[in-house]
Amino acid sequence: MKLKTVVVTGSNGLLGQKVVNLLAQRPAIELIATGLGYNRNPETKGYTYHSVDVTNSLALRKIFETYKPTEVIHTAAMTNVDACEKDPITCQKVNVEAVANLCELCKEFQTKLIHVSTDFIFDGKEGLYTEEAEPNPLSVYGKAKYEAEKIIISSSISYAIARTILLYGVAPNLSRTNIVLWIIQSLQAGKAIQVVSDQYRSPTLAEDLADGLVAILLKEKTGIYHLSGPEVMSILEIAYTVADYFELDKSLITPTTTAALGQPALRPPRTGFILLKANLELGYNPHSLRNGLAIVKQQLEDL
Repeated sequence: MKLKTVVVTGSNGLLGQKVVNLLAQRPAIELIATGLGYNRNPETKGYTYHSVDVTNSLALRKIFETYKPTEVIHTAAMTNVDACEKDPITCQKVNVEAVANLCELCKEFQTKLIHVSTDFIFDGKEGLYTEEAEPNPLSVYGKAKYEAEKIIISSSISYAIARTILLYGVAPNLSRTNIVLWIIQSLQAGKAIQVVSDQYRSPTLAEDLADGLVAILLKEKTGIYHLSGPEVMSILEIAYTVADYFELDKSLITPTTTAALGQPALRPPRTGFILLKANLELGYNPHSLRNGLAIVKQQLEDL
């Protein structure tokens, strides 16, 4: 007997694929994966895939009417921070309006929403952040993600919000890269890269975040959880660590500053989360960057 019917949005993305892989073989779960276009994770069995644009309210409603999910794990988002800055209309549509629509459907169908949010809701002046810290987003992206959180919290649905930081990892047929893959691919190609030395983050292995989301699901937790990697380091330090681990040429890495790089969107200078709540309530115990890179290395070899 199926005890839960779970819809995963954004299932073609890095995080979505990891969540699907974790849930697909659980006999008590009927799993429905949704993403844009074709299924990029066809090797995993044990779930149903539908091509669904989360901004298409009619398509989403059809999924709810067909499967009547007990939970939705919402990983779909527009996460390119500079693209959001340049195209705030699409950012609002994907990161806010789709969430508002999901909340309405979850209310109607008595579905719990497990939503993925970001450290970019904070201004980066006073990290490390607890779940209770006051958000103050700097960018179009951060403001949209914070607005989505407020919509969820003010709704009458059952929800959990999982905030994360600088996700990295490997999955088949990804449509976009991430910090670790960008560094590896650039240095392997002999391409010089500029990396900021004055922004500090906690690199988060995709498997760890997926584990946290599944723990929220299975333990039936509600509220806000911070799920990130355990270390705070500069982006430059991350780049040097990746280069060292993969024995790549560090001389191709040029340190720069946020001001000199001139990215379109403002970034919080230093984030990082206090993970105590997630550790105590979810058993969340994320990998260090070096241990995460060992997993990435093996996965790259297996591709």
